[in-house]
Amino acid sequence: MMSVGLQIKSFTFNPFAENTYVLFDDTKECVVIDPGCSNQQEQQQLKDFIQRQELKVVRLLNTHCHIDHVLGNKFVADTYNVPLEIHEKDLEVLRAVPTYSAAYGFPQYQEILPEKYLKEGENVSFGETELQVLFTPGHAPGHVVFYHEPSQNVIGGDVLFHRSIGRTDLPGGDHETLLQSIRTKLFTLPDEVTVHPGHGPSTTVGEEKTSNPFLS
Repeated sequence: MMSVGLQIKSFTFNPFAENTYVLFDDTKECVVIDPGCSNQQEQQQLKDFIQRQELKVVRLLNTHCHIDHVLGNKFVADTYNVPLEIHEKDLEVLRAVPTYSAAYGFPQYQEILPEKYLKEGENVSFGETELQVLFTPGHAPGHVVFYHEPSQNVIGGDVLFHRSIGRTDLPGGDHETLLQSIRTKLFTLPDEVTVHPGHGPSTTVGEEKTSNPFLS
């Protein structure tokens, strides 16, 4: 039987229309990235998919820790008994969420803190898959993206969108830093690489190099 390699499933959750990703391979091990599920129905949707595919959740990763990307952290951690992993520089961002979650309409948000820290240069592995961790601050101080070189896919969080870029007006954001991250970390990848962003449709490095108005 031929190996199909990495598979990527996305869900769009919560009022911010955030993209949550499940990555899995032939071993049936999987990682959940940025679980944004904000209610029981969305939690069930994620759970049903994992169950149907007979997947084993082995890691819980955040690209960064703004509220729309972390609403389902506790649910995933508790349901599958996995620790949260983030970049250390986003710990402050994560710790701030309970202070404003009610104002954003999520009074039921439950905090969970990381047990492991992601570092650039230290790959994330599960099953037969290795993801490169690239440090891409600017939208958030500890933002990272996950690059799978063999299949040329990047789980990009809120760094680069289809013809747009992440906002930089939130605490810890910096416009020049974000542009630098895109140019040095994403635009140095092959043009064919598909970018799976935290919101909206996927795009490619090549397309954004030629048609992204923020980077021309």
